[in-house]
Amino acid sequence: MDLSKILSISGQSSLFKLVGHTKSGAIVEFLKENKRFPIYASHKVSVLSDISVYTEEDVVSLEEVFKRIYKKEEGKPTIDPKSDNDILKKYFEEVIPEYDKERVYISDIKKVLTWYNQLQEVNLLVFDEEKNEENNSEDKEEKK
Repeated sequence: MDLSKILSISGQSSLFKLVGHTKSGAIVEFLKENKRFPIYASHKVSVLSDISVYTEEDVVSLEEVFKRIYKKEEGKPTIDPKSDNDILKKYFEEVIPEYDKERVYISDIKKVLTWYNQLQEVNLLVFDEEKNEENNSEDKEEKK
C-alpha cells in the first residue's frame, strides 16, 4: 500500500489522491469520485505516509496501524468513528496496545478510523504481503 500519494486536507472530511503538480500547488482528486481540483500552498495538507501514532516507546507508522486494523477486521470496515469515545479508546487499545494515551487524542483516533474506512471502501488497503501471496499463487498456477 502506497500512502505517499494519499492526502488529507485540513477542513475536508475526505481523502484525496495526488494526481499532478502546478506552478503554485498541486492537482488532487477525491478518492471516491473523479472530481479534480487545485490546491495551493495556503492549504494545510498532510501526506498519510508521513503520519505516525505515538506509542509509549516510539511511534508506529500509519501504514502499520492500518495493517493492524485490517488484520483485526479481516479486511472489512472498522467500527463507526462516531461511536462513543470510550468504545473508540477501547478499540484503539485492542489494535495498538502500546499507544500513548496522553498524546493520542480521541480526535486522532476518529481520523485514523475514518481514513481506514475510506481507504477500505475504495480498495486501497492492499499490503505488500498480500501482493506477494497473490504473485506466489499465480506463479504456482503457471507451473502446473
